[in-house]
Amino acid sequence: MNKNTYAVIMAGGIGSRFWPMSTAEHPKQFLDILGTGKTLIQQTVERFKKTVPAENILIVTNVQYKGLVLEQLPQLKEEQVLCEPARRNTAPCIAYAAYKIKKENPDAIMVVAPSDHLILDQAEFDRIIEIALKEAEQEQQLVTLGIKPSRPDTGYGYIQFVDDATSAIAEVKKVKTFTEKPILSIAKEFLASGDFYWNSGIFIWSAKSIISEIENQISDLAALFEEVYDSLSTENEAAKMANIYVQCPNISIDFGVMEKAKKVKVVLADFGWSDLGTWGSLYTHLNQDEHKNGIIGKKAFLYESSNCVVNLPNDKLAVIQGLNDYIIVESEGVLLICKKEDEQKIKQYLTDLKTRKILH
Repeated sequence: MNKNTYAVIMAGGIGSRFWPMSTAEHPKQFLDILGTGKTLIQQTVERFKKTVPAENILIVTNVQYKGLVLEQLPQLKEEQVLCEPARRNTAPCIAYAAYKIKKENPDAIMVVAPSDHLILDQAEFDRIIEIALKEAEQEQQLVTLGIKPSRPDTGYGYIQFVDDATSAIAEVKKVKTFTEKPILSIAKEFLASGDFYWNSGIFIWSAKSIISEIENQISDLAALFEEVYDSLSTENEAAKMANIYVQCPNISIDFGVMEKAKKVKVVLADFGWSDLGTWGSLYTHLNQDEHKNGIIGKKAFLYESSNCVVNLPNDKLAVIQGLNDYIIVESEGVLLICKKEDEQKIKQYLTDLKTRKILH
């Protein structure tokens, strides 16, 4: 295990598409969505135990979740939890970790991963990460993991790749283009072409390389972190971060850096991945009855219903009749009934309820 290898786990999101289970106070990364006995963030940290020294695992989260992180991950020290004072998307989140790691270890290589993904084949994940780490050691090289698509999904970004003459490893390709969440007809074309993989949102690079790219592509963000660099890992860090974070541009690392960078490689992977971003993505991982209903809840009884995903408290008795391809979820006194094909609208429903001051 290399002491220069770090894992940065992004855990500041609200997970609004998983409402009503996932809320601003207790988002999905802190929930046992799959009923395994472990929350998603606990599973994510455990995933890196063979590739990253325990002391080199950092969690970047919103300041309001610091207590939840330390409660669910008691093996971590407080200084391993980086608290964002505001939500500013993934570029500031990654910049915070990169500058802090670089100050501690200029030779560091970072694996950046979301806290709420599912990976079924741990051994294959470990193998792919080792390949990506070796690629990232090359100067100024950014690496992402591409996932073999199983369907023309419109909820994922896509990576188009071409062969990489500089690598003898079959899984390593050069990135040609990034495409954000295409319409269905385009997604079908991508799948048919064979040279598009899903963008996993898992990145591997040296701290120096990503900082250099941030300086080139998002110079105003780099300037803010240069301003507070000397205060990182000191008693003044929190106050300095509070001053600059509200000034950070609200931008993703994909749009801000990856789509513009010149030296980007993708490692093609197939290790049983899902971003568990929606109820529909969860459905594919649930045990299903003879009518293809995925049910969590001991007292949910379905009649003349099929292809539904149901998540109810164990003490809630429910009789559901005549529904096909629906999401039925109850949590904390809120009931959601929604067509699976319309699950992308759940975020808007939540926004509407907040606008009407029905929810806070």
